[in-house]
Amino acid sequence: HMTVRCLKKTGTEHRWLQRHLKDPFVKAAKQQHYRCRSAFKLLEIDDKFHILRPGFSVLDCGAAPGAWSQVAVERVNALGTDPAVPTGFILGVDLLRISPLEGAVFLSEADVADPSTLRTIQGLLPAEKVDVILSDMAPNATGIKELDHQKVISLCLGLLDVSRSILKPKGTMLCKVWDGHESRLLENRLKEQFQDVRSIKPQASRKDSAESYYLARLYKGR
Repeated sequence: HMTVRCLKKTGTEHRWLQRHLKDPFVKAAKQQHYRCRSAFKLLEIDDKFHILRPGFSVLDCGAAPGAWSQVAVERVNALGTDPAVPTGFILGVDLLRISPLEGAVFLSEADVADPSTLRTIQGLLPAEKVDVILSDMAPNATGIKELDHQKVISLCLGLLDVSRSILKPKGTMLCKVWDGHESRLLENRLKEQFQDVRSIKPQASRKDSAESYYLARLYKGR
């Protein structure tokens, strides 16, 4: 019985590995020196909606391993490589450790929902508030679809509460969700706080994945 179970697991892992190795976004990430394939989700969204601009301050939540921060560093001119446009600022936060990245400040092993972390974030930001909140956060999956969905919705709702303290008026929030019946609840909450809310599934999100993103723009807060 144990042998059969192990073989099944090994077969699943083998299929995942084969798919991973054939994935064009995995190959492109290696070629373009991004830390993981998720960089292309943000690149696609930003190419279409222009949420990252030179001079912007960005909070990247669930930042590990740092691919979204890499994209943000480029797009907001955080390194000041283009002297003709303003220099932006990137702050990444994650419960995990994040390897250093030139042009970004990282808070590793920190919970963005913790009040003490929020105070630290505000102290590090140039103007205490940001233009954009990015979230590719996801809970540790249990494999129980509805439970995992509820957990990721809770993360987004918590981040929406945080946005009241640190997001500039007319700011933007981009957050990952997994499909489920509470998505509409989150969407309605976002619509209370933002003028423009839409659901996006980038091409780099695998077709068989329940993953999508809410893009909320023009924050109504003060």
